Amino acid sequence: MSVIWWMILRRLGFGLVTLFVISVVIFGATEMLPGDLAHNILGQSATPETVAAFRHELGLDLPAHRRYLDWLLGALHGDFGSSLANRRPVADLIATRLGHTLFLAVYAAAIAVPLSIALGLAAALFRNSIFDRTSNAVALTAISFPEFFVGYILIFLLAQTGLFPSMARIDPTTTLAEALYRAFLPALSLTLVVSAHMMRMTRAAIINLLALPYIEMAHLKGIHPMRIILRHALPNALSPIITVVALNLAYLVTGVVVIEVVFVYPGLGQLMVDSVAKRDFPVVQAICLIFAAAYVLLNLTADVLATLSNPRLVHRK
Repeated sequence: MSVIWWMILRRLGFGLVTLFVISVVIFGATEMLPGDLAHNILGQSATPETVAAFRHELGLDLPAHRRYLDWLLGALHGDFGSSLANRRPVADLIATRLGHTLFLAVYAAAIAVPLSIALGLAAALFRNSIFDRTSNAVALTAISFPEFFVGYILIFLLAQTGLFPSMARIDPTTTLAEALYRAFLPALSLTLVVSAHMMRMTRAAIINLLALPYIEMAHLKGIHPMRIILRHALPNALSPIITVVALNLAYLVTGVVVIEVVFVYPGLGQLMVDSVAKRDFPVVQAICLIFAAAYVLLNLTADVLATLSNPRLVHRK
């Protein structure tokens, strides 16, 4: 297991370096936006003295590297500053929205992961059948459509008929059953987008193994095809399947921006779009950094699980 711990430490180091580079990019991108932030907030009628005082209050009169270090040190302690729009701490604004985004991501993953693996196994078992060709055609169609288009199609088909609400409004008083009902269309939209990748990867990994000699020997022994796939092929195909599942889970957390806007879902994506419109840079920077940290962490998880599923990588000679 020393190999695993060494790999985890090394990947954590690379992840921290990646997050540092991303933080520089995030802060630099907001700094390069055109226009003066103080003028945009106070309006054109503000006097130069008022603008100067406001810039001093926000710390905009300090050098860029000083403001970046202050922001980075604060972020390491969980302090992302205060929102420019309502003067509330950014951490308080993000706390509730982060829970909503994670709920939607877990909801979509609970549907997408079992469904994708089951469809991939069935497509590999009935290869070149009508089911296999139909599932591949549907998967390619789902991959080709952008998220917002899938969301609008579901609204037209399921919300216009009154089966589900077109706007996923969730508040602290919403029960779990109501939240599952209201968030079903956003979760289904994300499921249709990410399931295709996982299903096709599962199918490809299983089909590659079905041509190996030990699988042919199992067929010659008269073992049932489903048992061959579940007992002999699937354990050896876990590494690529785990990788693609973890990457799609990372997408579910970080790629919900468009879906949240389409369904007016109160998550981090909706908050980030609203903050960009208001030029509320502290909120935008904090959300981007959280998304980047989630993506790096899930990539690390994918690497560790994929390595643990392969005995040749765990027990090296």
